[in-house]
Amino acid sequence: MIRFATIVGARPQFIKAATVSRVLRQADYVREAEEVLVHTGQHYDENMSKVFFDELDIPPPRYNLEISGGRHGEMTGRMLAAVEDVLLLERPDGVLVYGDTNSTLAGALAAAKLHIPVAHIEAGLRSFNMRMPEEINRIMADRLSSLLFCPTDTAVANLAHEGVTAGVYNVGDVMFDASLYYRDVARARGTAMQRLGVEAGKFALATCHRAENTDDPRRLEGILTGLGRVAAEMPVVLPLHPRTRQVVAMQGLDGHLGPLRVTDPLPFLDMVQLEQAARVIVTDSGGVQKEAFFYEVPCVTMRDETEWVETVEGGWNVLVGADADRIASGVLGAHPGRSGLTPYGEGRAAPETVRRLFERFAR
Repeated sequence: MIRFATIVGARPQFIKAATVSRVLRQADYVREAEEVLVHTGQHYDENMSKVFFDELDIPPPRYNLEISGGRHGEMTGRMLAAVEDVLLLERPDGVLVYGDTNSTLAGALAAAKLHIPVAHIEAGLRSFNMRMPEEINRIMADRLSSLLFCPTDTAVANLAHEGVTAGVYNVGDVMFDASLYYRDVARARGTAMQRLGVEAGKFALATCHRAENTDDPRRLEGILTGLGRVAAEMPVVLPLHPRTRQVVAMQGLDGHLGPLRVTDPLPFLDMVQLEQAARVIVTDSGGVQKEAFFYEVPCVTMRDETEWVETVEGGWNVLVGADADRIASGVLGAHPGRSGLTPYGEGRAAPETVRRLFERFAR
């Protein structure tokens, strides 16, 4: 029996892990593999954590470390110590980490120091902006991993440029798997559109959570001002991250929320329903950029660069930074890109990932 420890802690990781976990529970593998799910607690809000496990049909985590808040070093250090304790107790054959959060880095570092092979799912992404905590996390996780599962050819090329070629596989994007699996379920079961009073194709969906935007008062004010201008033309739905809501209040920017339809973080299926129905999506999230691409909804990204360059090259995504004028004009002038593009694979990234895992560990 092969034992894998999966380390997750944030919304995008729950979605990605669900696709791989579902394959591991299929008849072909369930008798040969055991998955130990470890939730660091990085996202502590119930709508960003517990409800995701319920809706995504992920087994309850065996461990919930309940570590959230604090500075990056403090949070990562606490996670490192706690994950190490779990790994010493469970003695897994391999550790799976996803994406680029502090949970990713803590899981990879704890495993590497215990000489447990690390598999990084969503490896090779680069924004080339070392001021982003996520860029540091993903680079370090890649260096610590012996299996690197890339979502695109660009990610493979990034690793090759850095001299990393062993154990690298382009398996496609597990997020694409998730989008195919849940899109119809979300249309049928999502209730957000009715609650928020919006019509398909007649509203903008916005998210904002990255530290580069929320921790800079000028950038945050520019974003909220730009969204307010859009709201004069069409409804803007803004599910507000708890940390962003706190920062808005601390910086005295509450008045900018008035024109927007602000809601708490949404359950996964509600968010997917809104993403598919929106006329345009405006975000600073890497995952939401891709989901917009998957559902063929134009996206406006409130960052100065993106690791998901394929969305820009395909004409579905435009980068506008945090400038109010560029945000408003980008959203109001958004239009579809080229159709038929498949840079993220064919929707079988999770089965290919599990197949490669068994090639490595079933020897």
